[in-house]
Amino acid sequence: MTDNPTSSFTDLLVSLGLEPKWELGDRGPLDAPVATTVLALRFEDGVVMIGDRQATEGHLVAHRMIRKVFEADRYSAVAISGTAGIAVDLVTLFQTELEHYEKLEGTRLSLEGKATYLGRMVRQQLPLVFQGFVVVPLFAGYDEGVHVGRLYTFDVVGGRYEEQEYGATGSGGRDAKAYLRTAYRPELDEASALDIGVRALVAAAQEDTATGGPDLVRGILPNVVTVTEQGFREVEDERVHELATAALESIR
Repeated sequence: MTDNPTSSFTDLLVSLGLEPKWELGDRGPLDAPVATTVLALRFEDGVVMIGDRQATEGHLVAHRMIRKVFEADRYSAVAISGTAGIAVDLVTLFQTELEHYEKLEGTRLSLEGKATYLGRMVRQQLPLVFQGFVVVPLFAGYDEGVHVGRLYTFDVVGGRYEEQEYGATGSGGRDAKAYLRTAYRPELDEASALDIGVRALVAAAQEDTATGGPDLVRGILPNVVTVTEQGFREVEDERVHELATAALESIR
């Protein structure tokens, strides 16, 4: 064991020579499933985060039930777009990092600190970007210090940007934001934010073939979560089914 324990789990791995190896050498580009569209929006009590369930491989559907929205810790959530396998590993390492910090320091890292660290993790896998393996997360949570929901978007080089209303990323991100631009309004309550968020995902799926909309026949529903003063919460399938049904009926 190291003689100098650190609150950074990644730094600890590096000191032990156990850090993840992202480099692929000169193998060239590989085909890998890509996770597509995720979005988040603020409401008066926190944030809503939503992800579709489809992953593509070129012009083919690779997976129809992939999970893209995860609990980062009790008061934050992270969603993935981009190369699915690398993105899921990145989320797992991020979750471990936050847990490790809390155990060593006896307190949670600030929400802004979490976003900054996630940006650093994205930057560390930059060599893969040049081989076509891009991971762009979306991060949101409840700021216990100022008692509001906050959300952050990122770019491929790890740049971190706080959004004041909503954010989206992935192949259908532009279409989702186009819908949110017209439907979003300040001081939304939770019910309205959930409704608008699911409608934005459905609108994106109508325009972007890589985005998987709700499939009520197969029971494929988007991942929908909220983060408020009460913490991270997965919205029940029954409620998501209601929201998806209403969205599909109104958006053509």
